[in-house]
Amino acid sequence: MLLEILPYRAAGAAENMAADFLLLKRAPSDCARFRHYGWRTPAFTFGYSQQIAFVRSQLPEGGPFDLCRRATGGGLVDHRDDWTYALVVPRGHPMEEMPASQSYRLVHEALAAALVAQGVPALLKPVAAKLESGDHSGSSAQSGAPAGVCFQRAEVFDVCHATTGEKMAGAAQKRAKQGMLFQGSIWRAAVGIDVDWDRYGEDFAARLATTLGAEATPAPWPDEIGDDALDALAEGYRAPEWMAFR
Repeated sequence: MLLEILPYRAAGAAENMAADFLLLKRAPSDCARFRHYGWRTPAFTFGYSQQIAFVRSQLPEGGPFDLCRRATGGGLVDHRDDWTYALVVPRGHPMEEMPASQSYRLVHEALAAALVAQGVPALLKPVAAKLESGDHSGSSAQSGAPAGVCFQRAEVFDVCHATTGEKMAGAAQKRAKQGMLFQGSIWRAAVGIDVDWDRYGEDFAARLATTLGAEATPAPWPDEIGDDALDALAEGYRAPEWMAFR
């Protein structure tokens, strides 16, 4: 099986969420797909089940921000200084058939290993006894953070900084009949050192390919996800009905 590495794109929040969802809904059965992408303007996304009133209450001062509800779960994510990616795994692949907690762990193990290769002391939360006991100031601060706000509160199998206890990476998943969508983010401010993010992206993709039992290969943007389809779905993601769905 191939893991297709799609080209980098920067877009608005609705366009990025539409692209990820179309990659899931039009996923081929014989390959996985990975993409790293950016944001045209300061943006936040929030989980499918979150209440819009809560989300707006947690936004920082200094807006307005580009805001969009995701098709995946999870909390409010600040994309102003993050490294964002999406992974689509086809239906029937062993990872797609795993419990969500196990697929989450496997992807984050690859992510953490790629950070460690760059000199970042990264680990998964359950492995770190000091993080669990609250010995670090970063983890004690997170323990009082509101649930539903990403990077302020580490959950099981999130990636944390081994020294500061800060959460560095989180993600959310969605499963459909075509496969699994994994949307993830690394908060660069918590990493603490300069990282070669281009090299990191290549290493992370290679490690994901190994995890999936696939071969990583660069690929063009899929023909079946053209501009017309993206524009149409992005309109839906911008609609007030979608934003205030809960």
